[in-house]
Amino acid sequence: MTEPGRRLEARSTFAGSEAGGALLFVLWITAALTAIALAVATTVRGETERTTTSLDSLKAYYLATGAIERALLYTGWAPSYRNPDGTSRYWNGESRMAFEFPTGEALVEIIPEAAKMNVNQAPPEDLYRLLLALGEGPERAREITLGIIDWRTRPQSPEAMTPFDQFYLSRDPSFRARHASLEEIEELLLVKGMTPELFYGGYERGAEGRLAARPGLVDCVSVYGATTQFDVNTAQPAVLEAIGLPPDSIARIVEARRLMPFRDGRQLGGLGAELPGFNRLRIGGNSIFTFRATARLRTPGGALSETRRSAAAVVKFLSRRRFEERYHVLRWYDNAWVQ
Repeated sequence: MTEPGRRLEARSTFAGSEAGGALLFVLWITAALTAIALAVATTVRGETERTTTSLDSLKAYYLATGAIERALLYTGWAPSYRNPDGTSRYWNGESRMAFEFPTGEALVEIIPEAAKMNVNQAPPEDLYRLLLALGEGPERAREITLGIIDWRTRPQSPEAMTPFDQFYLSRDPSFRARHASLEEIEELLLVKGMTPELFYGGYERGAEGRLAARPGLVDCVSVYGATTQFDVNTAQPAVLEAIGLPPDSIARIVEARRLMPFRDGRQLGGLGAELPGFNRLRIGGNSIFTFRATARLRTPGGALSETRRSAAAVVKFLSRRRFEERYHVLRWYDNAWVQ
């Protein structure tokens, strides 16, 4: 091959390699831009979903608070507005109210604090039996009971140290027991031996393999609770067991009140009123109730959303003869625990 021919062939080879390199570079740039676009799209989609979930949760929260306000109005209107048969148009003492709203629905539970044990005044034996009824073993139940008694009991002197104080001071962060009445029921989470599972409850599988709600200590004790008699319509089975009722009587009470709430003490006569524990039952609560609402939004298609939000208010009803206000909110929970 002549010299000019060799130069032309070399020039063609060089031009071909340049074109191949440029094409490879463009392919790499395209792949990188595609990856960036996918990452941005994924991030935007995730943020959009999180924002939508947060917005739905906020809407459900206001739906729950509105349901609590409506339930409080209904209980106040109940004595003044009657049907021809004498029943109230708004509330007849039911423990639940269901409300339909244009944007969703809400279920309000009305729980008298008299359905729960007063954690500051309950005898140690009642607390111990309650913990056993909630599934704790004897040793753990005894430790927690002693821890609660120590927490609420004033020491003989400010300098006195109990074994529980020594345990709390060894924790990180360290603290001492209040040695005074509990102001909030959540203080029990600090007591030695207490666990979130025991306090809040959870779920367990029944004989048929289905998940069933298991109540926690928070459902059974309160700083405003009762000490002698407990509301038969709303007291947890563990509370009924703790005050001495036998299992078969508890089962009959739970089934009977599921069909229709007890209105008169004479209704309890056929359930074994002569047995131990029945003298510690009452119908109705004191002046303090928990109104707990769980709300669900309605989707544009009409179905209920999976987003749920619960709020609760501990309310004390006031005497109309002495106070202008009908009730006073003692405690508000933006996020109430509901099984």
